[in-house]
Amino acid sequence: MALTLEDIRTLFARRGAEQYSGEPVTQLEHALQSAWLAEQAGAGDALVAAALLHDLGHLLNDQGASPTLRGIDDLHQFYALPFLRGLFGAAVLDPIRWHVDAKRYLCATRPHYHAALSTDSQRSLVLQGGVFTAQQADDFIARPHAHEAVQLRLWDDQAKAAGLATPPLAHFLARAARCSTGAAA
Repeated sequence: MALTLEDIRTLFARRGAEQYSGEPVTQLEHALQSAWLAEQAGAGDALVAAALLHDLGHLLNDQGASPTLRGIDDLHQFYALPFLRGLFGAAVLDPIRWHVDAKRYLCATRPHYHAALSTDSQRSLVLQGGVFTAQQADDFIARPHAHEAVQLRLWDDQAKAAGLATPPLAHFLARAARCSTGAAA
């Protein structure tokens, strides 16, 4: 079943107040901060929408608080894709799909990146396959929208600031509507 933008608004209304795994923000605050950072960087509507929705899989596939503490990789980067496929194209879906691999890539290619990850991100990295080898990193960055996924990942890492003021969800859903395929808008 494809989600509509109204379904996404409702999902955030119902589950957005839940804590974001081991971080000082809620699921909604993390989504809004990610989208706001994308917007502040001048990203287009598709990448702003991807930033807003990159962790929607956590809300759709409830594994409880901090599943990594129980050794669970919830595969959130894939879980939301079937629900979003009728609403968005590859420019939104690929950065969502690849944002976990982007973490693995950044750990392989940027000194000190791993050490700067939050405790939960370091724990999930192990469950998600660990740091890429040099060949895996080269293969990853050659994928469509991989560079956008890397940028999304960097915003994802920063979007954990308690009390940061952002525009409301409606602002970012309006941007998402502009890049929607229209099938389920």
